[in-house]
Amino acid sequence: MPKMKTNRGAAKRFKATGSGKIKRNKAYSSHILTKKSTKRKRNLRKSGLIAASDRRAVKRMLPYL
Repeated sequence: MPKMKTNRGAAKRFKATGSGKIKRNKAYSSHILTKKSTKRKRNLRKSGLIAASDRRAVKRMLPYL
């Protein structure tokens, strides 16, 4: 059986936490920032966790995570 390939785009976007959950960065923080409030931009800097419904798809893209 050959080795499975990791989806390289997904590998750059997701990291595993110590407990096995998958961490992600938030979207909407790169441009058109003038209309967004300071509080909103500050909260976009923090990372979040992927939803439970997306876990299976991400695990398939990242077999060695």
